[in-house]
Amino acid sequence: MIDALARAGSLTSPLRDGDMLAAIDLGSNSFHMVVASYTLGQLRIVDRLRETVRMAEGLDEKGGLSLDVRQRALACLARFGQRIRDIPPQRVRALATNTVRLLSAPQAFLVPAETALGHGIEVISGREEARLIYLGVAHAQPPKPGCLRLVVDIGGGSTECIIGRGFQAIERESLQVGCIATTRRFFGNGKLSRRKWREAVIEVGAEFQQFANAYRALGWNEAIGASGTCKAIGEICAAMKLTKGAVTAEALPQVRDRLLQAGSIGAIDLPGLSEDRRPIITGGILVLEAAFDALGLARMAVSKAAMREGVLYDMLGRGSEHDPREASILALTQRYGIDEAQAARVEATAIRLFEQAAPAWKLDPDDLLMLAWGARLHELGLAIAHSQYQVHGAYVIEHSDIAGFSRQEQQFLAALVRTHRRKIPKSAFEALPDRLLGAARRTAALLRISALLHRARDSEEIPRLDLDVQDNRMTLRLARRWLENRPLLRADLEGEPSDIAPLGVQLAISVD
Repeated sequence: MIDALARAGSLTSPLRDGDMLAAIDLGSNSFHMVVASYTLGQLRIVDRLRETVRMAEGLDEKGGLSLDVRQRALACLARFGQRIRDIPPQRVRALATNTVRLLSAPQAFLVPAETALGHGIEVISGREEARLIYLGVAHAQPPKPGCLRLVVDIGGGSTECIIGRGFQAIERESLQVGCIATTRRFFGNGKLSRRKWREAVIEVGAEFQQFANAYRALGWNEAIGASGTCKAIGEICAAMKLTKGAVTAEALPQVRDRLLQAGSIGAIDLPGLSEDRRPIITGGILVLEAAFDALGLARMAVSKAAMREGVLYDMLGRGSEHDPREASILALTQRYGIDEAQAARVEATAIRLFEQAAPAWKLDPDDLLMLAWGARLHELGLAIAHSQYQVHGAYVIEHSDIAGFSRQEQQFLAALVRTHRRKIPKSAFEALPDRLLGAARRTAALLRISALLHRARDSEEIPRLDLDVQDNRMTLRLARRWLENRPLLRADLEGEPSDIAPLGVQLAISVD
C-alpha cells in the first residue's frame, strides 16, 4: 500500500512555500472557515471567517431542514466560496457534521451547498469529528510527552469527548447532545427552572455514563474544552471573577445559579456572554455540568482551536506516508484476517490497470488510493461468510467508524467491494453524490477485472496486461499461452462483458 501512496503522491502537486489551504467546518451552530499559508513547512493562519447559521435550529423530527435556515446556510457558503475561489480544489476541504448527518435527504442540501461553495462537501461521523477536534487542539497546544489529555467539544448538535496522547486520539465518543439541541429539548418554551434543570442534567448525564467508567479508568493528566461553547463559558467564569478563563467544578455551579436566576432564556444576563450566544448558552452549560459530574472533572482549560484546525493538519498528512487512512486500512486487514498476499496481488494488478486508464478517464490520485484500498479490503467479508461475502464486506465498510475517512469515502470503498464480483445491483452506488459516480464506477470496473484475474490465487505474475480505454470502451489484451493454461479464467472472462455492463463500461478481451 505504501507503493500506492507513493504513486498517488507522485501524481499530486506537492505543497510549495506560499501555497494556500482552506478548511471549512459546517457546524450545527456556526460555519467556520480557516485559510492558512504553507510557509517553511508550517501552517500559518492568514484568515478566519465565522458566521452563526444555527443549522440545528432548522432540523425537524423527520430530518427535514427549514427553508430559512437552508437559505441562511447557502448564503454563508457563497460568501466563503468567494474568499477561496482562487485556491485549488485539492487544497480545500469542507466537512459537514451532526445536523447534516441527521438529515433524511442530505443530498437535497449538499448539492446546492456544494454549488454555493464551489467545492465538494464531505459528511463525517461523530467519531471522525472527534479525531479531528483532538488533532486541532494538539497542534494548537502541544501536549507534554507521555501525558494523556481529555478534550471535550460541545457543539450545536453533538458533544465529542476524546482521550489522546501526543497527536493520537486513543478514545473517541460522540453524543447527541449539544448547546442548541439541548436547549430546544429541555427549554423549548424559553422558561428556566431548577426542577427542569435537575431532570435535564440526569438525562444528559446518562449519555456520558455510557463511557465515563472506561474514560476514568484510563485517566488523563489534563482536561481541555474546545470550540465556542467551552470558550464562552470560560469567558463567563473570568468575567464573574471566578477563574482566569478556565472552567472549574467550583465555578460552574455559580454560573448555573446565575443563569437560572433569569427565569427565562430571554432574560439571561451573564457577564462576558455575547448576545449571539445567549439563546443557546443554557444547553451548553447544562451539557458541561453533566460532563463534569460524570467524568469527575475538577478543572478544564480552554482551547481556541477546534475541528477546523485539525482538518488543516490532516490535509498535510493525506496522500503521504502519514495518511491516517492507511493506518485504518491496515487495522481492518488485521482485524478481519484478510489474506494479505492475495490482496497485494489484486492491488498490484489494479494499479497497473489504473495507470493505463487514468489519462483517458481523467482519474486522479484520490481515485488511485480508493482503488488500492478497495483491493486491500475486497475480501473482508470472508471473515463473516463465504456466501455473498462482497455484501458483508461492503456493509462493514459503509457502517463502521473508520478513522480518517468521510462518509462519502466509506461509501465509495463499500461500492467497490460490493461490485467486485457477481451481480452488480443498481443500488450499489446510490449513496454517492453525482460528483463521485463516474470515478466510482470506473475504478469499480478496474477492481472487478483485477479480482477476476487473480481468482485462482496464483502467485505467478501476469505476463501481459494491456488495457486500452476509449470513452466507456475497455479492451483488455492478454497473452494467449498464459490464458490457455487457465480454462476457468477463460470461462469467467467470456461472461464478464455482460456482467460488467451495469458499471457503464463495455469490455472486450483480446488475446495474442
